[in-house]
Amino acid sequence: MSLLETETFDRESELPDVFATTESEVRSYCRAWPTTIETAQGSWLTDTSGRRYLDFFAGAGALNYGHNNPVLKRAVIDYLASDGIVHSLDMATSAKQNFLETFSRVVLAPRGLDYKVQFPGPTGTNAVESALKLARKVTGRESIISFTNAFHGMTLGSLSVTGNSMKRAGAGIPLVHATPMPYDNYFGGVTEDFHWFERVLDDSGSGLNQPAAVIVETVQGEGGLNVARLEWLRALAELCRRRGILLIIDDVQMGCGRTGPFFSFEAAGIVPDIVTLSKSISGYGLPMALTLFHRELDVWAPGEHNGTFRGHNPAFITATKALETYWETSALTEGTIAKGTSIHDRLEHIAAGHDGVSTRGRGMAQGLKFEQPDRASDICRAAFERGVLMETSGPADEVVKLLPPLTISPADLTAGLDILAESVAATAA
Repeated sequence: MSLLETETFDRESELPDVFATTESEVRSYCRAWPTTIETAQGSWLTDTSGRRYLDFFAGAGALNYGHNNPVLKRAVIDYLASDGIVHSLDMATSAKQNFLETFSRVVLAPRGLDYKVQFPGPTGTNAVESALKLARKVTGRESIISFTNAFHGMTLGSLSVTGNSMKRAGAGIPLVHATPMPYDNYFGGVTEDFHWFERVLDDSGSGLNQPAAVIVETVQGEGGLNVARLEWLRALAELCRRRGILLIIDDVQMGCGRTGPFFSFEAAGIVPDIVTLSKSISGYGLPMALTLFHRELDVWAPGEHNGTFRGHNPAFITATKALETYWETSALTEGTIAKGTSIHDRLEHIAAGHDGVSTRGRGMAQGLKFEQPDRASDICRAAFERGVLMETSGPADEVVKLLPPLTISPADLTAGLDILAESVAATAA
């Protein structure tokens, strides 16, 4: 649950009246960042008054390559100028062909992943919904295992495997056929990994039906930057394999290089049965999502899961160009890991200077956790006043969450971390 989605600041009155009088009360980010953005480039946004803001939010991870990346912008402008088809549902198009060929060559083949690619709709929750439906169709079972503090989307199936009570309550109906299990280190290391999970699977009196699938994030972004240990992920994958349970990795936010490698699960050396991708897969902030799955799981009937906007060709264009530009070599991965180390070291230094503060995260998804949850909200507000956008996460909004673009310059990264340090010190005072 994010500060930006739950708190209303009086400062929203600084915005033009039309937002309060015409737009729904459900609006959220504009309440915490009360300014009207007009342009954006790279790691910077500029409002209508000309003030610039350094972006440590990156569209909640949808802008890994920054705003209006010039290489991707040129590709989509050229495509549109040539009257390239924009809307095509799931018709065959040259833009889709080029994307599939490039994705197979650049991402799947080098990793030995023989996945089929489904375009389920334009958002991450579409990918999750299709993954859950497919798992149930393949196995003939209904139950899905999820984890504490998980976030998988805002539609009903995705909400059923999401932990956040506020978001779940918005469904207005019971959310069924899903059972939460403790995420790694949920009990602070005092209980054996998977002890409860295996016990209820084996106990005929537990009331747990044999699950169709387990869905998990390798790093829980909205849940507070909780990081699953690589050995925990390997043990989970092995448990699923032994029990005939499909393993779904939700890589919507942590995929496309956010933790370093293209997929966040690569470091664990596991091969999920199903993977969901969205956010930065288009590379440009255009709506796009993928559901990947083993070839033998492709049991869909034609049109059994569809959607009007599952073939957005401008997104195929920018996604293809992003793969060609950033994933033909290991440079981006190496840069992300190096920047992630710099972020971690700086956050450790900040935490060491303040009581009740600790670090968490992996790669370029990192943050500070505060024992006094209100401090995280205060720090995000102070950072905004100093010209940096960052949000909170975690069940009590206790984590200041940093998601800068992977392409951010070292100077901009340092400047943002300096402002974070100032904001922590200012709120402590």
